[in-house]
Amino acid sequence: MSRRALRRLRGEQRGQEGPGLSQLGLDPGPERVREGGPPPAPGKGPRGPPRSGVSNRFELIPAEESEDEPLAGEERPDTRLSEQDTAGGNQEGNKDRSKEGAVTEETDGDGQREGQEAGQPDRTLASSNKPRKKKKKRKTKKNSAGETVEDNDLEDIDSLLERIEDPGLAPQSQGGIIADSRPLLYVEHRNLNPENELKRYFGARAVLGDQRPRQRQRQYVRSMWLTAPKNTWPRYSKTGITMQLLDTRRGVQHFTFEHHREYQQVQFKFLDAVESMDPNNIVLLLQMNPYHVDSLLQLSDVCRMQEDQEMARDLIERALYSLECAFHPVFSLTSGTCRLDYRRPENRAFFLALFKHLMFLEKRGCPRTALEFCKLILSLDPENDPLCVLLLIDFLSLRAREYAFLTRLFQEWESHRNLSQLPNFAFSVPLAYFFLSQQEERPELERSQARERAARLIQLALIMFPSVLMPLLDHCSVQPDARVTSHPFFGLNAQISQSPALNQLTSLYVGRTHALWKDPAVMAWLEPHVHEVLRMVEARDALVQEAEHKRKIRYQSAPRNIYRHIILSEMKEATAALPLEVTSQPVMGFDPLPPLDSIVSYTRPERMSHPSNESTLSLFFRSLLPNFNLQGDIRHDGDDEAGAAQDLNQGVNRLMAAMRDMLANIQFQEPPRDDNPEGDGDWD
Repeated sequence: MSRRALRRLRGEQRGQEGPGLSQLGLDPGPERVREGGPPPAPGKGPRGPPRSGVSNRFELIPAEESEDEPLAGEERPDTRLSEQDTAGGNQEGNKDRSKEGAVTEETDGDGQREGQEAGQPDRTLASSNKPRKKKKKRKTKKNSAGETVEDNDLEDIDSLLERIEDPGLAPQSQGGIIADSRPLLYVEHRNLNPENELKRYFGARAVLGDQRPRQRQRQYVRSMWLTAPKNTWPRYSKTGITMQLLDTRRGVQHFTFEHHREYQQVQFKFLDAVESMDPNNIVLLLQMNPYHVDSLLQLSDVCRMQEDQEMARDLIERALYSLECAFHPVFSLTSGTCRLDYRRPENRAFFLALFKHLMFLEKRGCPRTALEFCKLILSLDPENDPLCVLLLIDFLSLRAREYAFLTRLFQEWESHRNLSQLPNFAFSVPLAYFFLSQQEERPELERSQARERAARLIQLALIMFPSVLMPLLDHCSVQPDARVTSHPFFGLNAQISQSPALNQLTSLYVGRTHALWKDPAVMAWLEPHVHEVLRMVEARDALVQEAEHKRKIRYQSAPRNIYRHIILSEMKEATAALPLEVTSQPVMGFDPLPPLDSIVSYTRPERMSHPSNESTLSLFFRSLLPNFNLQGDIRHDGDDEAGAAQDLNQGVNRLMAAMRDMLANIQFQEPPRDDNPEGDGDWD
């Protein structure tokens, strides 16, 4: 049976603005309908019989009953409203019926008197029921059917929090299960922003300062991962650089940058500006093309030499922004499966910009961000490592206190890359294990294992590279004991007998990481192992003989990427040890030591050269008058003798005209006349 029929059976009238007295005293159904709840079933009356002698009929609804009354339909007012909105015709009928009910109520004298008596209390009820209704909703929500859903959600959240706080599952978020399942060279976007690292050190207020209100007035720019665009930069427009996907092999995607014809023309102008040896020409070129990458890299080196570090860093960030705007939609910085070939000249600018940017970050005091950029460079070409960032990644890991990453890199790559044959890994990995053994929050078993590994690896490092110890102690201002100083194994002979290539590696490591060894605890840990190595040397241990044999066979010459790394690092100790064939050739900041097997996609057009068969007189006049040309315009039909004779006559005439102009322009300056030879002895 429909609700309308039920209301007609009970004599109810829908749409009344306020409850009638008979309804309040005898039937609470309309109140429930007005509140959004279902009408009571027929046959059910109020909770108690009406009490006589009550002047205010609203006292028939006690406060306790109204608050504790479990209304089954209290939680469904919105659904009722939606039903009423969809039934438009029913609403119009309800309005008509409410008007008819009002007319019948006015014709009824008793109802009219009762309505007058209840007018004022009805208004007070309307004002006093508002907070009471809110109370009802709060309390009925606890007792409603929706309570079970909310409680279940809360229970699920609590259970998830308990799981996360479970000590057995805690390492998942701290480099345990989740970190191990990720690729070794996985890059996190949040670690590419140096402001995030500075906020961890100094707080957001100290880093941002007054930047927050200014950002509202900032013009719209593309958000990038590598750099944050600045308002002071010129407006970006397409530069003519694009990235193309070459192929995909074994889940690894190979990309390359490409230069369009317009960008190639700018590149040719840049090469002309570099050959002029005048930085102002590069500045003029950047004014016309503010996002030309090689110009930004070269001018950054000029600013750095002039001690303008802020401008140099800004130019590198602008170059990274220009390159990132040209990324392929599929190119990913974080996956570790995207490759770029350094042999292509178009790709070298991206490698160099990343390397120079991480060097600025390390000097700025952001080693964690610099480590993330170092991982990014290594992931672009891990097999060849064109910038040899393996000589740097251990130092950044120690600076950023990412000891677990360094030990994991050593364990996974030692088998196929022989990282222990590099002095930086041979000494940095045991130092990382030592720092892990000093962390008190780790279990005692892990700390003891880390101590054992550190002791074993540092002894192997001292046996393999004995020439590192004395320069390292010298940089740390530590005076070794007499036994170590006088022993030939660690003495001056160890440094003289090593090859130049090994000398470059050891000098680079000592000059870069000596500050990490100044800790007194580190020196106290190193001392007994040095004496243990001396004992093994005196006992003629087989490991000592094997290490000496390896040093003689290996390290004959350094590969080109190591020279490139030393030039970019600008470590004085390592730069002084570079061979003559490297230092004698010009090194450009935009492309230092290009690969010998470069893949060239376009070549620079040859510049117009003058004929080499000019006479001595012609060369003399050309030195005086650069625009002079004895032969004039070169004729392509050289076989025509008449044309050749005519050219000769024109050349002679042009020579005579040039000589006349030169003689006419010669002016002899008279010597200054001294009217007062004695002078007054005063200085002007």
